[in-house]
Amino acid sequence: MDIRQLKTFIAIAEQGTFAKAADAVGLTPSAVSQQVQALESEVRAELFNRTTRPITLNSHGLQMLEAARGLVRSADDVVDAISGRAIGGTLTIGSVRSSALSLLPRAIVALKADYPELKIKLHVANTDELVNDVASGRLDSAMVVEYMGIPRTLTWRPFLNEPLYVIAPPGTPKMPAADMLSRLPYVRFVSRYRLAHIIEMELARSGIITNVIAEIDTIAAVVGCVVHGLGVSVAPWNAVKEAPGEVVSVPFGNPQIHRHVGLLQRQTSPRTTVIDRLHHHLASFSGEFGIPG
Repeated sequence: MDIRQLKTFIAIAEQGTFAKAADAVGLTPSAVSQQVQALESEVRAELFNRTTRPITLNSHGLQMLEAARGLVRSADDVVDAISGRAIGGTLTIGSVRSSALSLLPRAIVALKADYPELKIKLHVANTDELVNDVASGRLDSAMVVEYMGIPRTLTWRPFLNEPLYVIAPPGTPKMPAADMLSRLPYVRFVSRYRLAHIIEMELARSGIITNVIAEIDTIAAVVGCVVHGLGVSVAPWNAVKEAPGEVVSVPFGNPQIHRHVGLLQRQTSPRTTVIDRLHHHLASFSGEFGIPG
């Protein structure tokens, strides 16, 4: 198979008919049919349900489409690197549902200024899904919190050493973190993500018994509850800075607890140059807590 066949195959999947695909890739319908026949002959399987109108991909075709998009993107990236032409194509980025997600829009805008011809797609999912998608090539990179189960084929580089804070409603008298957490109603962050585990582990280590008034599954909602006076809680720096002056905050833990957020990528990624630049912008927008590449 060659890249032209794969581009034609992708066009058929996206356009829905051989005729529309032919217009999209600048070939005749007969040439498109010949390329499809050659591709199916090489993989020794039919890729389309030809009994439907319009035609649709069968299970083999769906599997081939995923691989074809990755191969075409990688080939274009290599040509960009070797030829020195402007970096283009599409960069696919994943992210966990983290308060650090607020850094990505600024970093993406800065990256677009570096590479005007680059298209960027953002996908938000849980850590396990993101790790699998980066490993398989469906994503070029993903922003994830420090993670113990990273495969050997991937690398993870932190860009943020993010501190955690105890936060209290406006007007709350300043007091030690342990006093805030034990004396005042507590808004508990409940999630299977690592941040919730970090918070619970430190509370247990410190022997702090909280008076839980609510259990919330997103940090944004937790902060909102605190801002409106429901109780105190624990939140990372990115979430706290989104509510400047609206909450009273003191460091969580002694010494203060931090978590690392970083970028995940394949060790042999052809998009390394662009991902390095994205890492640079994320570290820069992380201010004093940024970790340079």
